[in-house]
Amino acid sequence: MAEHPVIGYLIWAVLFAALFIWEGFGLARAGEAYPTLSDALRAVMRYPVARWVLFGLWLWFGWHTFVRGWHFLLRDPQ
Repeated sequence: MAEHPVIGYLIWAVLFAALFIWEGFGLARAGEAYPTLSDALRAVMRYPVARWVLFGLWLWFGWHTFVRGWHFLLRDPQ
């Protein structure tokens, strides 16, 4: 099994930190021009097509994060 490069974990950590910082600014300054994630999702969820796209992305992300690569019961691991 190949080792995971540290740079990949660092990039994900920076992306999540930026997301949490943006959310913090949005919650701290609620009346100003910093929309929160719930504001963005509320704007997207108005449209039925956008709901289906968001649901598809959620399924795709869950599959690639949690299921892909698992070895299920009674299946040969090779």
